[in-house]
Amino acid sequence: MHKEERRNNYSHILKYTGLFGGVQGISILVGIIRNKIVAWLLGPEGMGLISLFNSTIKLVSDSTNLGLSMSAVREISDAYEKDDKEKLQHAIKLIRSWSCLTALLGMFVCIVMSHWLDKWTFTWGDHTLHFILLSPVVALMALTGGETAILKGTRRLKQLAIISVYNVVLSLFVVVPLYYIWGESAIVPTLFLLALIQMILTIGFSYRLYPLKISFNRSQMSEGIGMVQLGISFVIAGILGSGADFVIRSFLNNVGSLDTVGLYNAGYVMTVIYAGMVFSAMETDYFPRLSGVNGTGYLLNDTINKQIEVSLLLISPMLVAFLIGLPILLPLLYTGKFMPVLGMMQITVLAMYMRAIKLPISYLPLAKGDSLSYLLMESIYDIVVVALVMVCYHYWGLTGTGLALTTASVIDFIILVVYMRFKYGYILSTQVMKYAIIQIPIGLLAYSLTFIDRDWKYWIGGVLLTIISAIISLNILHAKTHLWNSLKKKARK
Repeated sequence: MHKEERRNNYSHILKYTGLFGGVQGISILVGIIRNKIVAWLLGPEGMGLISLFNSTIKLVSDSTNLGLSMSAVREISDAYEKDDKEKLQHAIKLIRSWSCLTALLGMFVCIVMSHWLDKWTFTWGDHTLHFILLSPVVALMALTGGETAILKGTRRLKQLAIISVYNVVLSLFVVVPLYYIWGESAIVPTLFLLALIQMILTIGFSYRLYPLKISFNRSQMSEGIGMVQLGISFVIAGILGSGADFVIRSFLNNVGSLDTVGLYNAGYVMTVIYAGMVFSAMETDYFPRLSGVNGTGYLLNDTINKQIEVSLLLISPMLVAFLIGLPILLPLLYTGKFMPVLGMMQITVLAMYMRAIKLPISYLPLAKGDSLSYLLMESIYDIVVVALVMVCYHYWGLTGTGLALTTASVIDFIILVVYMRFKYGYILSTQVMKYAIIQIPIGLLAYSLTFIDRDWKYWIGGVLLTIISAIISLNILHAKTHLWNSLKKKARK
């Protein structure tokens, strides 16, 4: 079997999806404990304040980092794949130099724009000083992004996994004492300490592998212009994504309240982020494989469709179990005060089915270096989701925001499939459509159970649907990957 075939077969995809999903699962588990404690200490209002600060700082970061965290990966990967050590060292030095510049730029912009950030984000109080104090966080994020790109580009996946786990564990021991002692007053210093911890962990690995060397020589810095130009499309996409997130949270804060923002953020985190841990392998394994496919045609379609199949089969039973268990999980992971967001979360879970199908397709423009198509798709989704959230919240409150997120995912999926068909000749395989037709109705049946009383009928029906979905997925994966044989071999070891 050729190397490319091995990298694109079901066993390879399942292995790396499970690996990175497992690491993400550990991080999420510790994060859940942290969020549970923070929710208990600060309540929905405090969680809403953290959400507003985070979304605003992320917007500033995405607007000023020049897209280096993504474009630098391709720059380093090129030198790494060619085993050109001199070129690799030069690329690393160049990226670190540009990262320093973007760090200073981000901090400067945050300070200068602090007054306007306060006006756009809050309708009460003066938070200008808070944004000034948070400006170093933007700089730390830029430096961390550059070093993370170096580790990704040189395939240091083990180190990245260790950093992720250490970061979330250390953050737990920093966050809890500070919020316990000072409450909401500790939010700003805590956000700074969390960013500092992540940077220290990242440079601790990257500097040991590749000692720090930077240069601000004008001729050398000009070599990075091409990389920066490539990153501009990521910057604009990041601004659009963060901007949409910022607009939604500001809208909910102004039309609703800070409690509403906290509830929405809790619901979004639990469904889109926690339930989406299966997708964590996309950037680390799938994206490089897709980038290595030359041209269009059968191999391109096969690479995308196999990734969709594995993602859909893995996540479907989890989504059914997650949806059914939400009435217990929500107060367990947060507090009973967050129960008003239950309806939003239950319907948002259905959006994850669409995400499993459309996410592998959405990487196609990036893999082909087609920044315009990538920006077009991102822009359409961001506009649609903001508009739908505003309309649906007006009519149905928080549950309406869940309906908006799910509807936006369906619309985005349809647009993606049509556009990629005409642009790259991509076609959904019969297998993908078959698995979707089987698994999505099971999810809809599980959602229909949420309209009945949570008595024995609810729980028996939910358990049966979870088992049915799991049996279907396991049988298909077993037939395609010899799953049982692999598990037996690992058990013997």
